[in-house]
Amino acid sequence: MGNLPNKLQSKLEGRMLEGSLRSLSPTAAPIDFASNDYLGLAHSREIAQRTMEILEGARSLNGSTGSRLLSGNHPLYAAVEEHLQSWHGAQAALVFNSGYDANLGFFACVPQRGDLVLYDERIHASIRDGIQLGRAKAYKFAHGRPEDLERQWERHAKGRQDMEVYVVTESLFSMDGDTPDLLGLAEFCRERDCHLVVDEAHATGIYGGGRDLVSQLGLEGSVFARVITFGKAIGGHGAAILGSVPLRDYLLNFARSLIYTTALPPHALAGILAAYGHLGESAGERLPKLFDNIAAFGQEVVDLGLSGSFVPSTSAIQCALVPGNGRAREVASKLQAQGFDVRPILSPAVAQGRERLRFCLHAHNDPGEISRILGLLKQLLIP
Repeated sequence: MGNLPNKLQSKLEGRMLEGSLRSLSPTAAPIDFASNDYLGLAHSREIAQRTMEILEGARSLNGSTGSRLLSGNHPLYAAVEEHLQSWHGAQAALVFNSGYDANLGFFACVPQRGDLVLYDERIHASIRDGIQLGRAKAYKFAHGRPEDLERQWERHAKGRQDMEVYVVTESLFSMDGDTPDLLGLAEFCRERDCHLVVDEAHATGIYGGGRDLVSQLGLEGSVFARVITFGKAIGGHGAAILGSVPLRDYLLNFARSLIYTTALPPHALAGILAAYGHLGESAGERLPKLFDNIAAFGQEVVDLGLSGSFVPSTSAIQCALVPGNGRAREVASKLQAQGFDVRPILSPAVAQGRERLRFCLHAHNDPGEISRILGLLKQLLIP
């Protein structure tokens, strides 16, 4: 084994000096304020049992044996995609191995040379990576500022009849927990003949009665493509792109992250079906608990005088700004020592000076846990 090249070693040392070196944590504190399992479906015994029942009735294998275009297109794929298009109100659905794969595949192959991508500056890294692989020009617009989107469109697209324009946003931003004006973005795209693309990763399964924010707002027909994921509120693994039948056909032929990868194993597909079935039956129980906890958390923040430390949010993602990588790590470590699994978000994942603790709320958190963790946080931030 050779030594790590000097350039790579230097980059690692730079991360150590700035306090942002990443590592894998083998254990977690018992009280969950860190995972994306917003509805607790990842730990549901009922879903695990239903998954096995679905596998028993299907051609079950340990692995998929190949890509979807070769031997890996298990019959459960069709069942999953039919359910997704019905549940989410789409013409068609195409399952990918992960949200990263879906975004990488879409943005690398859909926008063409001569096209334009206008994306929110706080968009997922997977979308940025997909754009870099593609051939279209791309420009960011300021987060939450539609006037800047308008300015970018006028500068780069106005009067161009030969250009397709894609406007890209998340429906619920993963770092701040805020939502854009989707109705306004849809109207913007209708008026200018742009294609709206919405990443629903953190909204899938939570809004619209267990669907997504686009569904809740009735915008299914106004969105060119939606990316939904199963590794968060759905409690499984994988993702799908929702859109028209021609878009699905195009992605099957040109999305390299789907064509050239081994398909998901049958167990993952059965788990998606089981989770969606459970979600349809239990949305009336789990969703109200989640939103009750979001409201309780927000009220406790106000009551404790912590509002100035938190990024405004009415979602399951709540962020307390703790500037400085070292300080954010220190506060998170002290909360973890008290049994709370909460993680620091460090620069460069967020801008310098905007380091934070991200609190992910769940249906399975209880009011006592919320009160205790925020009380501890106040002692650490306001001695």
